[in-house]
Amino acid sequence: MDATSVFCDTKRRRPPFGGAEAVRLRHHPSSAPRRRKRRERVMPRTLGLIGSGLIGTSLARLAVAAGMEVVLSNSRGPESLAELVGTLGSGARAAVPEEAAEAGDLVVVTIPLRAYDRLPVAALRGRTVLDTMNYYPQRDGRIAELDAGRLTTSELVQRHLAGASVVKVFNNIGSHQLLSLARPAGAADRSALPLAGDEEPARREAARLLDVLGYDAVDMGPLAESWRSEPGTPVYTRPYLGETPPGLTAEEYFPWFLRNPGRPVPASLVRELTETAVRGPAGGVLPAGAAR
Repeated sequence: MDATSVFCDTKRRRPPFGGAEAVRLRHHPSSAPRRRKRRERVMPRTLGLIGSGLIGTSLARLAVAAGMEVVLSNSRGPESLAELVGTLGSGARAAVPEEAAEAGDLVVVTIPLRAYDRLPVAALRGRTVLDTMNYYPQRDGRIAELDAGRLTTSELVQRHLAGASVVKVFNNIGSHQLLSLARPAGAADRSALPLAGDEEPARREAARLLDVLGYDAVDMGPLAESWRSEPGTPVYTRPYLGETPPGLTAEEYFPWFLRNPGRPVPASLVRELTETAVRGPAGGVLPAGAAR
């Protein structure tokens, strides 16, 4: 069995933490990290997902395979997630976004950026919120503050989610590569993903989750620096894809992107790419065939 199967086979679960801490939490539910004080949390056992598209589905699969519980939600209601929950098994359930926010020790928001202002502020207060959203003007409409460079996308989300701690992560890799490139800690071909957040404890939480799911973390610092992993930057998707086949048409690109298993990108390269990035105009361009 190769390293990838450890993370992608939901029948072979391993706990997201081990040793005495795992035993203590397993047998003493009162010590589970449900409190609202972010700085006192231990490794999360439940991942809440607001949005269950391609990235959300891949994260759910990785989390369940790693032994975590997953609570999925979307804008269409829990019944629309029945088939996905069935494939994930007993470690997953569907809920409405407010319930996913309340249940998750960490909460991923992975919806089109145009809908960021519909995120449940009260339910996410006190949570570490992992923001995967990118700005695509042809889908999201023009957002003046982003176009002017006054804010990054995650600073915009953080302003809306008063009382939460937003961390930008999982936004620079395709859904299939996210699933296929996951590797155990110490693997020679382990990849890294960048993250950014204004609060160091929240960045540490995100880095620990990345480790559990199969990735090293490269800390870019505060949300003001999160543009370094946005569309158009050197670390955005392309390093994880490898060479594009010659002669690929615009219509053929997205299907190839979705099925390409990708290539490993080590932390040293991710760090180099983020540190040498030059900030350009905000926003990316969705490939032909991508969901609007």
